[in-house]
Amino acid sequence: MQKLSKRLQQFRSGSPLSFRLLAYILLVSSLFTLVASGIQIYSDFRKDLSLIDERLSVIETSYASSLSRSLWALDQKLLQVQMEGILSLPDIVHLRLRIFPDSELVMGDRPRDIATIERSFTLSHQNDERYDLGELTITASMEEIYRNLQRKVVVILTTQFFKTFFISVLIVLIFQHFVTRHLSSMASYARQFSLDNLDTPLTLDRPDTEANRRDELAQVTDAINQMRARLNQDLERQRHDAAEIRKLSKAIEQSPSSVMICDRQWRIEFVNHKFTQLTGHSAEEVIGRHPGLLASDNFVQGENKQLWQSIRLQVQRVGVWQGEVNSTRKNGERFWEQLVVTPLKDSEGGVSNYLILGEDISIRKRYEQQLLRQANYDILTGLPNRMLALDRLKLALAQARRENSLVGVMFLDLDNFKHINDTMGHDAGDNLLIEAARRISSCLRGTSTVARLGGDEFLVILPGLSGTESTEQVAERILHTFVPPFLVGGQEVFVTTSIGISIYPTDSDNSGTLLQHADAAMYQAKSKGKSAFERFAPEMKEVSHERLQIESRLRRALELNEFELYYQPIVSTASDMLIGAEALIRWNNPTMGMVMPDKFIPLAEETGLISPIGEWVLNEACAAAVRWEASTGLKLSIAVNVSPRQFRDPGFVDAVLAATRNSGLNPRQLELEITERLILDNTIETAGILKRLDSHGIRLSVDDFGTGFSALSYLKSYPFDTLKIDKSFIRDVMTEKDDASLVKAIINMAHSLGLSVIAEGVEEEAQTQFLMENGCDFAQGYFYSRPSPESEFEAWLRSNHRSRV
Repeated sequence: MQKLSKRLQQFRSGSPLSFRLLAYILLVSSLFTLVASGIQIYSDFRKDLSLIDERLSVIETSYASSLSRSLWALDQKLLQVQMEGILSLPDIVHLRLRIFPDSELVMGDRPRDIATIERSFTLSHQNDERYDLGELTITASMEEIYRNLQRKVVVILTTQFFKTFFISVLIVLIFQHFVTRHLSSMASYARQFSLDNLDTPLTLDRPDTEANRRDELAQVTDAINQMRARLNQDLERQRHDAAEIRKLSKAIEQSPSSVMICDRQWRIEFVNHKFTQLTGHSAEEVIGRHPGLLASDNFVQGENKQLWQSIRLQVQRVGVWQGEVNSTRKNGERFWEQLVVTPLKDSEGGVSNYLILGEDISIRKRYEQQLLRQANYDILTGLPNRMLALDRLKLALAQARRENSLVGVMFLDLDNFKHINDTMGHDAGDNLLIEAARRISSCLRGTSTVARLGGDEFLVILPGLSGTESTEQVAERILHTFVPPFLVGGQEVFVTTSIGISIYPTDSDNSGTLLQHADAAMYQAKSKGKSAFERFAPEMKEVSHERLQIESRLRRALELNEFELYYQPIVSTASDMLIGAEALIRWNNPTMGMVMPDKFIPLAEETGLISPIGEWVLNEACAAAVRWEASTGLKLSIAVNVSPRQFRDPGFVDAVLAATRNSGLNPRQLELEITERLILDNTIETAGILKRLDSHGIRLSVDDFGTGFSALSYLKSYPFDTLKIDKSFIRDVMTEKDDASLVKAIINMAHSLGLSVIAEGVEEEAQTQFLMENGCDFAQGYFYSRPSPESEFEAWLRSNHRSRV
């Protein structure tokens, strides 16, 4: 019983369902047992009563006649014996024989507290007639019946209880083994079930049979595992959604653009980190406020309020607003911001929020302003450029038409600027242009415009003039400002300008034509000696037109093979021996005839055609020297002039070496003549080019020495071989003592530096004698021979001179 009680306690504490099931089984079984036992006991009770009734009936049947006879015979003793026999029968406890009429015989004790059954029957004697002799009343006691009944109740109830109890316990044990322990496993699985262990399915500790796979536990297990799988899928989807949300959240928070989210009443609900960086406002300061009311300044708030009202209206009408606004930071600083405002809609299509994206475009706006300035102003000088100048000219002409006034247009070009730019370097040229722009601007009044058209060309617009003499006065002031020297690179440089003037409406009423006329007038001023100004005249159109024609034909001259080289001999003054020749280019155009170099070389330098032309000269001159050696046996040097612009071409050295290599000429036979002014540009670039040429054996010569600035300090720095005295000094050497002294000094100086000396422009024998006496090494000029084409020069070689081999 203790084990059973302990087992019941375990059921109660460990398996409440089993305990309740046991209680329900016991209760129902007990009720059923009570009913069934009651019916059985009642049936047995009725059976015992029936036995007593049968016994009484048997007594009546068996003893009635014998008692009647004994009573008829008045045999009291027999009657007593008979009654004692009846009284000895089971359950018979009392007999009362009432003898008619008034006698009575009683035997036994009648129980008082015990239920009894009485049975009476009449004793009669049947003869001819029936005589009733008496009445026998038999009393049967039910004490034994009740005692048996009590014993049965105890036995039946006890046996039924234990039977029911043990059957119930067995049922519960079976139920617990097959059901509740699995339910406990399910409960334990459910208690441990979480989003972290969705990968672990529910399994029950029971055989995997077909019946087990179809029962209710299997259905519940499958349902739980299906729920787990759905939760796992939902979790994966939620994780993915959460990852996407986190990604979007990070994207918004870490966005390079500022992000604001407002509610439908335009109250700020969210701002990202970039917003706080951009504006200086923290999130706590702006949450709940209107985007247009963040500035502390009342005036700015008024502006922003109007702006945001228009933004709200356009968003409601169009669905989006974007534009550039001048926003204010917390510290009051203004900055440009690109805003995009768009509504956020809910699932029903209604506006739930407003999204405001902002980007700081202050740097872009500055760049736009810089680009706008670069598009309209010259970066170097800060003056208006060609485009802005033309716009202002058109405005000035329109104003002049309304006011019936004059407009002066002045075209300025700096004299010899390209030479200074090439010889002294681009930095020096830029500084010169800046100072020139300043000097020109200082001569103008406030309504006038000075612009840089490009290179060394400037344009001056003089609006609202009453007479043409005003333009001449301005031109004279500009020329006067160019009289003082320019300080460039620590050196004083004298630069002048040539000015061309055209007048609206006298010369034209069209801006383009006015510029063309001013340009033509400027070239006319240059042709008259520079540092001058000229008013446009109709005949200048022809000069300008001719220049355009020359430029157009020059661009095709190389292609059409119109260039030709002329050669002038270079002779030793001591031995009168031919040592080489100088190649001089000529342009033989079918329309214009023979064009001299001083007419097209400057134009070639301006247009950049000098590089291909110079390369052609190098190739032709080298090839000619090789041909002369092959036909005459004379091994002559060939001198070629090099333009400053050609010299600075990145492919110049390669072009020189290619010319000697392709022609087969010894590099020592090629001499490049470089102007004196070029060596004044004491730069690493110049030194590198000269040293590279010298390293390949190319001879270098300083051309036109004495016509430019002093370059004596640079001669020893560069690997020159020859110095050429300009013909302007040789021309008057016999008549001017100064020129003679200068020539002597140049010869002595060159020899002291180890340089050979060539005198140009020798036309008289006396000049030759002077040069020979003063130690000049070589000479060239008309005295020996005029420049001639290759065929004539080769014939002159054969008939007049021999070469030093």
